[in-house]
Amino acid sequence: MNAPVRTQSSADTLVQPSDAARRSSAELIRAEEPVLAHNYHPLPVVVARAEGTWVEDVEGRRYLDMLAGYSALNFGHRHPALIEAAHRQLDRLTLTSRAFHNDRLAEFAEGVAALTGLDMVLPMNTGAEAVESAVKVARKWAYDVKGVPDDRATIVVAADNFHGRTTTIVSFSTDPTARTGFGPFTPGFRVVPYDDLAALEAAVDETTAAVLIEPIQGEAGVIIPEQGYLAGVRELTRRTGCLFIADEIQSGLGRTGRTLAVEHEGVLPDLVLLGKALGGGIVPVSAVVGRRDVLGVLRPGEHGSTFGGNPLAAAVGSAVVELLATGEFQRRAAELGTVLTDGLTALLGRGVLGFRARGLWAGIDIDPVFGTGRGISERLMAEGVLVKDTHGSTIRLAPPLTITAEELRSALGALENVLARGA
Repeated sequence: MNAPVRTQSSADTLVQPSDAARRSSAELIRAEEPVLAHNYHPLPVVVARAEGTWVEDVEGRRYLDMLAGYSALNFGHRHPALIEAAHRQLDRLTLTSRAFHNDRLAEFAEGVAALTGLDMVLPMNTGAEAVESAVKVARKWAYDVKGVPDDRATIVVAADNFHGRTTTIVSFSTDPTARTGFGPFTPGFRVVPYDDLAALEAAVDETTAAVLIEPIQGEAGVIIPEQGYLAGVRELTRRTGCLFIADEIQSGLGRTGRTLAVEHEGVLPDLVLLGKALGGGIVPVSAVVGRRDVLGVLRPGEHGSTFGGNPLAAAVGSAVVELLATGEFQRRAAELGTVLTDGLTALLGRGVLGFRARGLWAGIDIDPVFGTGRGISERLMAEGVLVKDTHGSTIRLAPPLTITAEELRSALGALENVLARGA
């Protein structure tokens, strides 16, 4: 396949909808209110079409997508190689369940293992499923291999983490919004400060099955640990005989300028969790990738998923692996990351208090005098740029890796305009 990176200029026109009669954005937002659970508070934009780095609402207004589905759209909207792979598979076979083999799964697993430098793949669907699966695998490994007494295994995690919102995962979250009202919580987790090797070492003991961390904490505001932290985690887990699990669901697959964010410190975890971009923005695909002696503890019937590893997911996931295997997207993220960093540096003291960036990913702390993160996001939406706020006055940028330098500078210019107008 090896299709070239596709970019799109602001002058391009998106494909028009097939049905002319549509409800307005305001009507659709009102229609959602009584029938959808209120577990999200989205920006008031109703997307109807998308192509490359651009989306269009039902009225035809166009926006530069600077969020990329929390990195699920690393290759942009409707990348031709991924759309082609999906269409081709849709005409052949979509689902068998794992009760049978399918002819696409071996290629997918081989590709993901080769891309990450690990041995085996456990295919799932969502990021939270990958995390839950890794928790189960780590515990099973602790009992079968390490010799931890039954039901005593512990997993050490970092404060301010975001690994999902299932009941077990929120049990080790420190976010009150994620936790409050959802107990009782699953035991077996120890929380330590992020980027603190001394605290981590103090929490590890003979019951520790694994250390589970994000190489970069996305939801917390793109928090990048000090150089040496990830290498220190790898050394500590080796020395103490527990697993290192890296949650690369947002940080992986090209986002930071490397295939995996842990590569910035040259370390290889025992288990790597992938998701989001692995499905190419088309289907939900996730995976636990790991050493043979770790994933090998699972036996038939101990874990599963009806849709995990389905032929459609495997076909799209294999096409994603092919795109990444060229290294082109990783190079683009690294090179355009310089444009992003330079642009944000120029805004320091002009409404931006600070920022953290790696590749095409940034957390930007806006001076609260200029507004909340939500307020800044709404004002950027009015400028034709879509971003997402996180805690307080912090906003996140994570554009598709297909973005052009011109588009990136345009988005930064919109932020500059918003800040120049003040609160």
